[in-house]
Amino acid sequence: MHTDLSRSRKALNAAASRAARAALPAAALAMALALAGCASAPPPQARLGLKLAPAALGAAISVEQHLKVERNGRIDELDVALQVEPEALDMVGLAFGQRVLTLRYDGKELSSWRHLMLPAQVRAEDVLEDMQLTLWPAEAIAAALPAGWRIAEQGARRTLYLDGQPIMLIDYSGQPRWSGTVTLENLRYHYRLTIQFAPTTD
Repeated sequence: MHTDLSRSRKALNAAASRAARAALPAAALAMALALAGCASAPPPQARLGLKLAPAALGAAISVEQHLKVERNGRIDELDVALQVEPEALDMVGLAFGQRVLTLRYDGKELSSWRHLMLPAQVRAEDVLEDMQLTLWPAEAIAAALPAGWRIAEQGARRTLYLDGQPIMLIDYSGQPRWSGTVTLENLRYHYRLTIQFAPTTD
């Protein structure tokens, strides 16, 4: 366990050293658009309230991600370090060498901290939900979806539906889902999120 925590800290520090790509205001916008789902107040059914157990991922991972959000001709970027173990999920969002968001979820309680620059719409619950929709197995997601929602996978594409209408398209460059490049297109809020995973070394 101590070895895993040490590796996680090294991953966070490495991600921070690369975070100078994004200025803090850009990071705040990226988080608002990509992770909260929308910069304005969403309609009541916009969020699922999805909170899957960390163990439901089916693997223990420690990864670094570079996020790029494209919306209305604008591009914003953010670096993220993510660690998931059966006992808990830990995530840190970094911009310009400093943390702008952290969250921890142990399957029962979600705790978080956010930089004052982040908009009020960036909620830890929404960040967790988008992360799990992208990375967790479709079977685990399907079992937790409320009435009217469904998820389908065909090849390297995952589609989330509400009342038969596609809401989100997620495309993977390969397996596992937390490697290579993942592209998420939100059809409701009209933005594209590209997640580039850093190569892992053992």
